[in-house]
Amino acid sequence: MEFSAQQIAQLLNGTVEGDENVTVNNLSKIEEGKAKTLSFLSNPIYTNFIYTTDASIVIVNKTLLLEKPVKAACTLIRVDNAYESFAKLLEIYTQIKGNKVGIEQPSFISDNAKLGIDCYVGAFVYIGQNAKIGNNVKLYPNVYVGDNCEVGDNTTLFPGVKLYYDCTIGKNCTVHAGTVIGSDGFGFAPNNEGQAFVKVPQIGNVVIEDNVEIGSNSSIDRATLGSTVLRKGVKLDNLVQIAHNVEIGENTVIAGLSGVAGSTKVGKNCMIGAQVGIAGHLKIANSVKIGGQSGVGASIEKEGEIVQGTPAFNSGEFKRSYVLFRHLPKINEKLNDLIKKSNPK
Repeated sequence: MEFSAQQIAQLLNGTVEGDENVTVNNLSKIEEGKAKTLSFLSNPIYTNFIYTTDASIVIVNKTLLLEKPVKAACTLIRVDNAYESFAKLLEIYTQIKGNKVGIEQPSFISDNAKLGIDCYVGAFVYIGQNAKIGNNVKLYPNVYVGDNCEVGDNTTLFPGVKLYYDCTIGKNCTVHAGTVIGSDGFGFAPNNEGQAFVKVPQIGNVVIEDNVEIGSNSSIDRATLGSTVLRKGVKLDNLVQIAHNVEIGENTVIAGLSGVAGSTKVGKNCMIGAQVGIAGHLKIANSVKIGGQSGVGASIEKEGEIVQGTPAFNSGEFKRSYVLFRHLPKINEKLNDLIKKSNPK
């Protein structure tokens, strides 16, 4: 699909400098610009590329002052904020690119499943008994939606997502490829002899509220009883593990390779860095920030606390302690010298 400079300028309330009829059909970085592509300039570090880029259209700030003419084949669109305008175009571009509808074959939809309007069901998708699929839902190839599941309006499940039975996903959610929602929680109890483990049936479910995004190859375990819950606006990175009966509060974000053990309650508006491990049956207060590679073994009750380290504690104290830790060999040498001097033989 092609767009002209005039059409783009109208979308962004911008003004055209150059050929308003020039068209583009792809996007590019300004330093890698090619004919028929659209780029943008907002960071002054890249200003020199405005004079050399081969991009057909470049979005720039109205305040940009040119020291010399751009290439004749380059048309500028001046806007109030080039970065925000380009982000808006990316959103439109993504919507157009992902605007698939229809049911591909082969796929399987149970007789009593309910499918909303304007849905896309890719090849090899399975939709189980009594499943309810909302309007404008996109199920990419190889998605599995189990019995009695619900998927809300405008939600997208990318290839290979598995949604086990009885689980619910809200509206405007995105789940990326390979993620599993509703697999069994890690529930095992030792037998009477203490020599083997007996599986505890996991009969709960997973409830994901509206506007949640989950990265690829993550795992959200179903509850033993009740629900594992991701509240509105939660964002999970790739390769995140959420164990059974965990609750993640509204608008909390968790970076990749992190894990939250069973029955822990994480508050809202928290920020959890990459490779963080949180033990089970804890409570994490609202607005807590946990630094990358931290290990949290105790509840964090103070709202807005910033912690780091293993075991995690106050970030400021951690940094001061780390300075001392790096000097421990020298301190040890000085201490040994003092001991020798105080105890001469």
